[in-house]
Amino acid sequence: MPQQQRAKETRLAVIEGAATVFAATGYGNASLSDIIRNAAVTKGALYFHFTSKRDLALAVIEEQHSIVLAAGAAILGSESPALDKIIGLCRMFGRQLLDEPIVQAGIRLTFEASAFEADVSGRYEDWIGTVQQLLVEAQIHGTVRPDLDPATFSRYLVASFTGVQMLSDVLTGREDVLARIEQMWEFMLPALMPAR
Repeated sequence: MPQQQRAKETRLAVIEGAATVFAATGYGNASLSDIIRNAAVTKGALYFHFTSKRDLALAVIEEQHSIVLAAGAAILGSESPALDKIIGLCRMFGRQLLDEPIVQAGIRLTFEASAFEADVSGRYEDWIGTVQQLLVEAQIHGTVRPDLDPATFSRYLVASFTGVQMLSDVLTGREDVLARIEQMWEFMLPALMPAR
């Protein structure tokens, strides 16, 4: 195996191992020794790729963002109506919160970002911007009421989704996250629909 490929695989193994630890214990309680043990790498391998626990946490957040963007690209590139794309993105993210340890860790670290002085606002701004563009497209096609302010509603939607999944995590360990996302949309859809 070429050395560059081996280095990429080691780096990903460290990120995956760190993600499991961060998701389970949070940034403050995670130790580099736990991460090394969980990733099944040497201390030297970890420090070859990451200079600190903070550096590793930022890499987990970045990898989480990449995973979400890659999965979202299929939805955004589909022929589905814009409003269906927004709903599909929320459902996809909800499934990732159940199935993807890196996504679980990235979200936990995003909520704990003040502990390691990370600016995570760009992730939220990306999501808000995507939703805003889709709402404008939905207005053009007449599936969202024309008097809706897409900028304001996109912020509200992202805030609502964030709260729904956070509360699901606190109350049920995310067991009900998909049902709670569907309930969120039951409340939101009537507010978006054009008058008949």
